[in-house]
Amino acid sequence: MGVGFDDISVDRAVDWAHETIQGGGKSYVVTPNPEIVWLCRRNKILLNAIAGAGLVLPDGIGIVYGAKILGTPLSCGRVPGIDFVGVLLAKMAQSGMSVFLLGAKPGVAETAGEKLLQMYPGLLIAGTADGYFSDDQAMVKKINSAHPDLLLVCLGAPKQELWITSQLNSLNVPLCAGLGGVLDVFAGNVKRAPMFFQRFGLEWLYRIAKEPRRLKRSLRLPLFLLAVIRKRL
Repeated sequence: MGVGFDDISVDRAVDWAHETIQGGGKSYVVTPNPEIVWLCRRNKILLNAIAGAGLVLPDGIGIVYGAKILGTPLSCGRVPGIDFVGVLLAKMAQSGMSVFLLGAKPGVAETAGEKLLQMYPGLLIAGTADGYFSDDQAMVKKINSAHPDLLLVCLGAPKQELWITSQLNSLNVPLCAGLGGVLDVFAGNVKRAPMFFQRFGLEWLYRIAKEPRRLKRSLRLPLFLLAVIRKRL
């Protein structure tokens, strides 16, 4: 469908991210789901943003099914962004690395930072900021002055992917990651789906049940799968 994914396990993805941070380069991670792939069909800027990422993780069971239908299966399966960042932060905590949390409503990033310090002793919170800002330059300056090893950009897709790529040259951060609503989960405002739903790739169904307003967005999933089948035929 025009979007390339890395067929990689969570542990290998974390190793790559950790090495990238230590290497002092500059890269970013994206975690597209079927909705994002669907948007990429008509948004070339978003498509280029996804293509330019150092790591593209299949965050969505629809991506796994789509790849299988097209005859290019992802042997490592789905890699949820929240699982990836959780393991990465645990690894970073072992060597006292730092993370900057950007996104969500006012107060959420701060609460998430407090919870992360409890979850991962040794991790440093370089700074926090909510997603309701209008001055990109001021935000970049705030982030750079904090000198984080990792920047979590949780502005929702596709805004976070477009923001990362537009500001990447100005950011002095080794690694950025667009991770949607993970700050709300870390802060305890949103509960992740029970393990049963996670195991069978039904987290999307759980979220719709909890947040019916998501139903309209979720209608893109069957459209995505129909497009995949049409391409296969």
